[in-house]
Amino acid sequence: MTVAAPSRTSRTTPSRFARRLPPVGVLVALAVVVLLLVAAVAPGLFTSQDPYTSSPANAFAPPSAEHLLGTDQLGRDLYSRIVHGAWYSISLGVGATLIGLVGGIVLGVVAGYSRGVVDRVVTRALDILLAFPEVLVALIAITVLGPGQASVIWAVGLGRIPGSARLVRAQVLQVRGSGYVASGVTLGLHPARLVLRHVVPNSLGPVLVNAVLGVGVSIIFGAALSFLGLGAIPPTPEWGLMLAEARQYLSIAPALAIWPGLLITVTVVSITAAGRWAQQRYVSKRSSL
Repeated sequence: MTVAAPSRTSRTTPSRFARRLPPVGVLVALAVVVLLLVAAVAPGLFTSQDPYTSSPANAFAPPSAEHLLGTDQLGRDLYSRIVHGAWYSISLGVGATLIGLVGGIVLGVVAGYSRGVVDRVVTRALDILLAFPEVLVALIAITVLGPGQASVIWAVGLGRIPGSARLVRAQVLQVRGSGYVASGVTLGLHPARLVLRHVVPNSLGPVLVNAVLGVGVSIIFGAALSFLGLGAIPPTPEWGLMLAEARQYLSIAPALAIWPGLLITVTVVSITAAGRWAQQRYVSKRSSL
C-alpha cells in the first residue's frame, strides 16, 4: 500500500499575521506600556485611595487589604502614590521628547535645507551643545527655570534638542538630494511649500522612531533631577522624588525605595524594547524597498 506524500498545504507554516507579530518579549513590553498609559490617564481604575492623605499614626504600616503595598513615612498609601506617579513620569517623558522633537525638527530643517552660512552656524552651535552631556544642559536649564514638574519637562526637552536636530539635518540632506525635490524646484514650487509637503514628511521616519527611544531616556533624566531635589516638589507622588524621600528609611522600610525604583526600571525597559522593535521594523522595511 502506498502512502501519499503530505501535501504542501498541510505543513504547519506560520501565517502572514503571525509573522508580523512582534516577539513575546516585545508584546509584554507593549502590554506594560499600555497599562502604564491607562494608569497615568485614569488612576482611579486601579485605586480609590488618595495619594496625598497622610496618617502619621499609621506610618510604615505593612501591606494589608487596605494598603496593598503598605504606607510610607507619613502614613500615605504607597500603592496609590505609585499608581498616581505614572502620570508624572509618563507626561515628563512624552512632554520632554516632544519639546526635543519639535526644536530638533525646526533647527534640523533650517540647517539641512538652507545650507551655506546658515547651515554652518547652526551646525557649529549644535556641535558645541552636543559637547555637553544632556544632564548638564538640563541642570543648567532647571537652575534658570526653577524646580517643578513643568520646569523639568522643559529642562530635559531642551537637552534633547541638539541630538534630534543633528538627526533631522542628516535626513533632510538625504531627502533634499532626491529626484522629486529637484523636480519641485524645477517646477518653481515655493520653498516653504516644498519643505512642508515633501522634505519634512519624508525625513521624519527615523526621527520619530528615535523619539520613542527618547521617552525612556527622558524619564530617567527627570527622575534623576527629582532625586536631586530639582524636579517635582513634595508631596507630589513622582517616582524620582519618592526615591529621594525613601533614602533615609532604607534600613527600616526598603519597600519605599524598591517600588518606585522598580517602576522606573520596568517603564524604561519596556519603552526601550518597544522602540528597538519599531526601529528594527523600520530599517527592515526600508531595506526591502
